[in-house]
Amino acid sequence: MSRMSDSDGPDASADGGTAPSAAPTALPSVGARVLAFVAIVLAGAAGAFIGYGVAQLQCTGDDCAAITGLGGLFGAVVAAGGTAVVAVLTLRAMGEWHTIQARGGPGPGLDEKGRRRPPTAPSGPPPRVR
Repeated sequence: MSRMSDSDGPDASADGGTAPSAAPTALPSVGARVLAFVAIVLAGAAGAFIGYGVAQLQCTGDDCAAITGLGGLFGAVVAAGGTAVVAVLTLRAMGEWHTIQARGGPGPGLDEKGRRRPPTAPSGPPPRVR
């Protein structure tokens, strides 16, 4: 059984080096991902405070540690989960928008003054209506 060297792999070029990966990616920028992570953490903290506060208001006895802890945990999970859904959808939309722009797809269609251009009429005779 022979072993393949590093330059014998599927990405090896004719000169023995590796070919650069030129595949486009829809991965959002690092700054956008960090901002989404920070938003999820902050929303989880806010949800924990709200859940803890609501549970503390509802509990009237001396033994409320477990109830307030669970209220805080529940609030944190719900708030962080909801924010995570919004963040993921936003990052996917950003990636799709950048992909469309990179392919030269439809832009905003603004004129020189920044106003929307009217839609162009289709060429050819008008459609027949019966």
